[in-house]
Amino acid sequence: MKTRVIQDVPQHRDTRTRTRTGLAGWIARHRLTSFFVLAYVLAWWSWPLYRMDVWPRQAFNAVGALLAALIVIAVADGRPGFRDLGRRMIRWRVPWYFYAFALLLPVMLRFGVSALNPAPDPEWAGLAWGSFALTFLVRLVNPLDGPMAEEPAWRGFAVPRLQGDLSPLASAAVLGMLVALWHLPLLGDIGPAGLIATFVITFVYVWLFNRTGGSVLLVLLFHNAQGFLTMTDLGYRGADLSRQEWYECAAWAVVALVLIVADRDAWSRPR
Repeated sequence: MKTRVIQDVPQHRDTRTRTRTGLAGWIARHRLTSFFVLAYVLAWWSWPLYRMDVWPRQAFNAVGALLAALIVIAVADGRPGFRDLGRRMIRWRVPWYFYAFALLLPVMLRFGVSALNPAPDPEWAGLAWGSFALTFLVRLVNPLDGPMAEEPAWRGFAVPRLQGDLSPLASAAVLGMLVALWHLPLLGDIGPAGLIATFVITFVYVWLFNRTGGSVLLVLLFHNAQGFLTMTDLGYRGADLSRQEWYECAAWAVVALVLIVADRDAWSRPR
């Protein structure tokens, strides 16, 4: 496969951008910095207020990533930026095997790892597959849930701009670290294995995004397939759940390593 590094985003580095002043001008000149700062602030804002007894509860607002991308696009790029993101959101004309990869690999990996670490009391007969299908569809369009809240932001906005200056491999490493740290407030729920898995699976996301011509739709499907069937749905609890999390983390690390080694062209900048 030929490499296609995705970086075709409107940057507007013209005289108007260079001469803009104030906060809007700073954001236009520092799109990525502005985006990541906003993504953290909008997702974490209730935590310090809760600690100071100013806010009644603490919450992790995943939609902060999506809002950050939309704010920066509105200030720095305007309509061309929204058109670019919109085209990526509906970019569906990709080879069929990428759909198979996005939809089947997460489920196959989960069940495959489950064979190595069987749940002590799985209730297969009680799994309502119709409910899972409905959950899949709702998560696909719900901006308050992980897939829609994150993919237009991390992949649709950040990856093309990171790859304007860095190779896809370096971009994936930088993004993986920032996204893993962004999930830090969820440490009590996802554990250390979840944070590490978030880092390593970012390489898989970036590979899929680039190989599909910058399709946010495909990485959105991939993210959705990852989480609509949870480990607790399969009966994992306590120590078994923790072990399963580490096993899946290791499995995704293997997938990422295989993609890096087997498809080296995908990770270098075009000559």
